[in-house]
Amino acid sequence: MLLLVDAASLYFRAYHGVPESVTAPDGRPVNAVRGFLDMVATVAARRHPDRFVACLDADWRPAFRVELLPSYKAHRVAPGGGELIPAGLVPQIPALLDVLTAIGLAAAGSTGFEADDVIATLAARDRDRVEVVSGDRDLFGVVTDRVRMLYVGRGVAKMEVFGPDDVRHKYGIAAAHYADFAALRGDPSDGLPGVAGVGERTAAALVERFGSVETILAAALEGPDGFPAGSRVKVVAAADYLSVAPDVVRMRTDADVPPLDDAVPAQPANPEWLAELAEQHGLASSIGRVCAALGIAWRP
Repeated sequence: MLLLVDAASLYFRAYHGVPESVTAPDGRPVNAVRGFLDMVATVAARRHPDRFVACLDADWRPAFRVELLPSYKAHRVAPGGGELIPAGLVPQIPALLDVLTAIGLAAAGSTGFEADDVIATLAARDRDRVEVVSGDRDLFGVVTDRVRMLYVGRGVAKMEVFGPDDVRHKYGIAAAHYADFAALRGDPSDGLPGVAGVGERTAAALVERFGSVETILAAALEGPDGFPAGSRVKVVAAADYLSVAPDVVRMRTDADVPPLDDAVPAQPANPEWLAELAEQHGLASSIGRVCAALGIAWRP
């Protein structure tokens, strides 16, 4: 089974969930690294993957999405440009990637694309069973009979496993139409305004009845016959937004991700370096838990 980890989702969650008082021997915070490793260890112990990829945000706010919808993630842009990232998290990201590399766990990003696109691309092109770990609900859109979502929005201890039936039970729609549902409902965390006056129930009803955003908009513009009267006016008023929203919200499956050696190794790729990192950052216990959960032979 291939485990695809939404790296940014987990390390942001770890940074905010583990106190900054968790530090390396030299006093630098390692709360995000330790929390990330502990979350991966917990998931791996439950799900037993034999393949692993940490998927990265090579571009957290791709230009092609911003050109279509300038509000996309605009509230998360730092005053000097770039993404708003806590100062204490910034140096922990390369440290985490070093640990993954020393263990021998694959990581992948793609220039001009978000981690979600990398995940969608890898999931679509694989033939194995795939499980995606994230706290980002947008990734419900990759769920199929072969692809499961391990949703950690309420923490790893309360991790929920979503297949197609679970998505339908929760939202009343097919997983393949989650992006259409999200475009209609809106998502303030991504700067998506949605359709004014259309909430989750109405969005789900429209998607279930008509399908894609394009089909919903076309039906509304054709006239009142067969379209819910109260919703039609709202959809037509949002026509400009809805004409671009699908290409903003839908995950791409054509990210340029080269072939990866994603097999979980039997032993660390670089045990000496891993030992140095464990000592430098005070991470021996967390690294040990990850290796044990993945069946990697390593002792600090």
